[in-house]
Formats: sequence, structure tokens, C-alpha cells
Amino acid sequence: MIKDNAALQSAIRDRFLHVEACPFEGPRVFFENAGGALTLRSVAQTSFDYAAYPDNQGRDNAASRAIMAVLDKGREDIRLFFNAPTGQVFVGESGTELLFRLVRTAALASTHGGVMLGSTLEHPASHSAMARWAEVTQRPHLLAKHDDATGTVTTHAYRPHLRADLRVATIIQTSPVTGIGVEVARIAAEIRKAAPDCFIIVDGIQHASHGRIDIAAYGIDGYVISPYKVFSRHGYGIGWASDRLTEATKETLIGSAPENWEQGTRDAGSYVTFSDVVAYFEWLGSQVSDATDRRGRIEAAAEAIHGQEAVLGDAILNGTGNHPGLSRIPGVTIIGGADNPRREGVVSLTLDGMPAADLVAHLREAGVRTHIRRNDHYCRNVLGPLGIENCVRVSYSHYNTLAEVVKFLEAMRETSARVESGTLGR
Repeated sequence: MIKDNAALQSAIRDRFLHVEACPFEGPRVFFENAGGALTLRSVAQTSFDYAAYPDNQGRDNAASRAIMAVLDKGREDIRLFFNAPTGQVFVGESGTELLFRLVRTAALASTHGGVMLGSTLEHPASHSAMARWAEVTQRPHLLAKHDDATGTVTTHAYRPHLRADLRVATIIQTSPVTGIGVEVARIAAEIRKAAPDCFIIVDGIQHASHGRIDIAAYGIDGYVISPYKVFSRHGYGIGWASDRLTEATKETLIGSAPENWEQGTRDAGSYVTFSDVVAYFEWLGSQVSDATDRRGRIEAAAEAIHGQEAVLGDAILNGTGNHPGLSRIPGVTIIGGADNPRREGVVSLTLDGMPAADLVAHLREAGVRTHIRRNDHYCRNVLGPLGIENCVRVSYSHYNTLAEVVKFLEAMRETSARVESGTLGR
């Protein structure tokens, strides 16, 4: 485990850029990981190297052959990380673009009629794609309602909408607003029972950096992540499609391979930078386990990351040492509740008497980077039913430390006390 292993924690932090300081603002605690995790040093170097190469794949020269080799390795690394021995893996413009593409392909390939099913917990990437293609294909778009108190959606919530004519269903694996995970495999199994031919597509974007991905165990047809949230860089998304979804008619060049999901020349740097991410997971797994095979090390790393973040989350919510947690700081409300075992790397909160924007600014001045979430098209599905116009999202990762949690808690305690005394806030 990472906890109480100072040497390992230092080695982890050394592998990332800008861990302790913003290049524009100076020293700070980075608790904005849900907006984009810190970047591996290896990813930055790889991006620099591959951006400079003038050669493309498919040519008769050594550079082209080398690029083709790293593309092949990148695809195999993605399969390994996803545990996806079948189907196709590919890169696209972004996670959002890939969700739209998978939903569109599934909706157009499905038997005429029927319905499409999602949930009220979903990010607008999958929700908007489903709404758009339900309208185009003239199908009702049904929504399983998430639980406001726990910040998640359950199999029980999906069950009333399950029917034989389900054509496409979407599941979000972790909410980027509440930070609470969803039982993907159980929900997918229930959907399959009701509608065996339904295409099931999962938004794994928020989950990917916090826990294990196991597509082989999910029983689904599509899966999407955004690598900039998994220690890589902006500029691409990664998708997986099952063999049967891949067989569907889709946009591709006439005469190209029917299994091809990609359009045009690939950015080799996308694949290689994700190979860097997989290599990091393998290295971390070797530090926290005796696993000798690559997948075993990836799983061990995911377990260690999840465990470390559970320690950090518990400290944020319940305190550490003589520093009280958010649950004991006056005026703080925690979205999804303080006692929620499915929490993954996010605590969203409000502070009575202080607008979220002011609290984010105040925390920034105290050296803690957080983010505001507003009741807008990104978050109104979660914040609207709660009657909350905005909240502060505190998002942490395994490279964060208890010392950084203490700095955040002290800033929150001081802020709460000043709001109560009337020297700060509205």
C-alpha cells in the first residue's frame, strides 16, 4: 500500500509534473484532479518527441516502421489496461466525441423502434448523445433516476425501465459531480436479461484514474475514457467497441477495413503517451505487490490507488490527527453524504454563508486549488434537484498527501470560523 510508505510516495510524486507548484501561480495543493489529473513526466517527454517526427505510418522507411510498431504496442497496452481481449480499441478527438460516435453507431444499427435508456446521473456527453440520436431515430429516451441523497444510480432505479425493446443503454461509471461510483456490471446484467440485443455503452471517464477497469467482466458494447484524466495529456480520447458493435455500419473510408473506427492518420503520440500511462501502472503495481504479469501489476496498482484515495477521502471527511474533517466543520454540507463507500476521489461541498465562487477563490489564496461546479448544462441534473446553485468540488488523487489534506482542512476551518463571526462571506 502507499499509505505510511514515505519513500514510495516520494517516488510516485517524482514521476509527475507540477505536483507542488503551479507554473503560473506558485506553490499550491492540487485538489482539481477531476478537471484533469497531473501529467506524467514521461508523457510530456513522449509528446515532445513524437510531435517532432515528420514521418507517417505505412511508408517504406525505418521511421515509419517504428511508428507503426508503437501504434501496435499502444493498442495492445490499451487492451491490457481495459482487460478487453476482444473488440476494437481506438483513439478519437475526445471522450465526448467518442461517446457521441458510439451512441450514434448503436442507435442507427439497432432494429427500428424500441426505446433508449440512460440515467439522470450522466454527464451531458452521454446524455446529449442519447437525446440527439433518440430524437433522430424517433425513439423515447427513458431515464433512470439517481438518488439525490447518495449521489449514485442503482440497479433498482434502472429496473422499472427494463423492457424487451431496449435498443441502446448508457451507464456512467462514476459521477464527476458527486464522485460516487455506479455498479456497472450489475446494471448491465439486468439490461441484458431484459433485452439481450441492447447495445450498452459506458462512460468511464471519471472512473478511469480511481479504480480497475475490467471490460471483460462488464458485458457491455462500448467504453470510453479521456486520458488527460488518467495522467496523460489533452487532445485525444480512447474508446473500445465490442465485435458486434464494430460490425455495425459506421463512418469509414470506402474500401477500408470494416473493423476500422479511426478516421485519417493517427497521432502516434496519443498511443505512445497512453503506453506511458500503462507503464506507470505496471511500475506502481510492482511496488505494491508481488505480481509478475502485466495485468496483475495493473490491477495491483489500481487497488493501491483506490486504497490511498480512500485514506485521503476519509481524512477530508472525518479528519486526521487533531484536524477536524469536513463533517465536523460548521456550515459544511457534503453532496452524496459523508459516509459513502462508493466515493471515488471527489468531495463536493457547500459552505453556508459563502458562495462557492468566493470559497474557491479564498481556498486558492490559501494555496489550495479546487473548482466550482454550477447549476448549468454540465451539472444541473445533480445540483438542480438538490436546490443548489453551485458547489465546490475537491478532487484528489493517489499522489496527494495527508499533509496536503491538513492544509485544506485548516483553510476550511479558518474560513468557516470567519463566516460564522461575520468577518467573511456574504
